[in-house]
Amino acid sequence: MTSQTLYTEIGGEETVQKLVDLFYNHMDSLPEVKETRQLHAKSLKASRKKLFKFLSGWLGGPNLYIEEYGHPRLRQRHLPFKIAQRESDQWMLCMHKAIADMAFDPKFSQQLTDAFQQMADHMINQE
Repeated sequence: MTSQTLYTEIGGEETVQKLVDLFYNHMDSLPEVKETRQLHAKSLKASRKKLFKFLSGWLGGPNLYIEEYGHPRLRQRHLPFKIAQRESDQWMLCMHKAIADMAFDPKFSQQLTDAFQQMADHMINQE
């Protein structure tokens, strides 16, 4: 019996890449997330690659991020950036929209949303 992970259940590499692309498309186009967008480089190309690699392992697939960069240490890596509740909420808005665009099974949508919300809350480093 093969153990299922979120990575395999949602469709693997292709689906993770599509989720990342939708997420950053929203970040690049929604005026209400401008503060969070400004925390990123002008080009989102590197961010897209890193998020794809991170999510692959985080969802139970290949540990691409760890293989290239080592342990994610997400909070530590994000400390140089001012992340308050507003930026966390903006990040989640983009992720909510990306997940909705994917039209996942409601069970997976909720699992992903809950997990991403925990991650977004953990990144807050400013009042």
